[in-house]
Amino acid sequence: MDHGKLRVNGKRLQSTLEQMAKIGGTPGGDVQRLTLSDEDKQARDLFVKWLKEIDCEVTIDEMGNIFGRRAGRNTALSPVMSGSHIDSQPKGGRFDGILGVMGALEVLRTLHENKVQTERPMVIVDWTNEEGSRFAPAMVGSGVWAGALKLDWAYDRKDIAGKRLEDELARIGYKGTAPCRKFPVHGYYEFHIEQGPMLERQKKLIGAPKGILCLHWYDIYVTG
Repeated sequence: MDHGKLRVNGKRLQSTLEQMAKIGGTPGGDVQRLTLSDEDKQARDLFVKWLKEIDCEVTIDEMGNIFGRRAGRNTALSPVMSGSHIDSQPKGGRFDGILGVMGALEVLRTLHENKVQTERPMVIVDWTNEEGSRFAPAMVGSGVWAGALKLDWAYDRKDIAGKRLEDELARIGYKGTAPCRKFPVHGYYEFHIEQGPMLERQKKLIGAPKGILCLHWYDIYVTG
């Protein structure tokens, strides 16, 4: 087979995205799938099911990050990783975050059905609490994995109702046992919707950003 002619199945990707959009979908067409909610669990369960259907090895770490690994020809090589997040903002976009996970899944589905063996392993990841809309700050799962945040500190984050992140991980069955720490990665790619007007104005379908928004979180206390 000429691997250069391989193409993903766009209709299947669209169907996958639509199936996910129904989980936490609102009458207005938005999605409300907050981190570690029942809707998040339902979406996670479906994602894990899809990973197993294409023979990926599924690992869930202490922060609930989900990794789906497809073996490569040379197991000694570090993997190529791609992914994003399944959780959403309150009444968030239907494709925000989820496109990065389902897009990577579609790539692995295409490789699987065409019996293509890559030289390196390939890994898909769903990062826990990437949005930060329920447990502040954002990017907690990836932050602990990267060593920027402490696990115990992350576990103690509370939502507006006082529920702890660790307790909610356990409640939905996604407090894994694998250590949450970074491992060597050959390259990381994230497929994301454009959150601005540039591509649309230029009538471009895709682009490679040169920079990204930097977030700062502040605790402000007002007395008196």
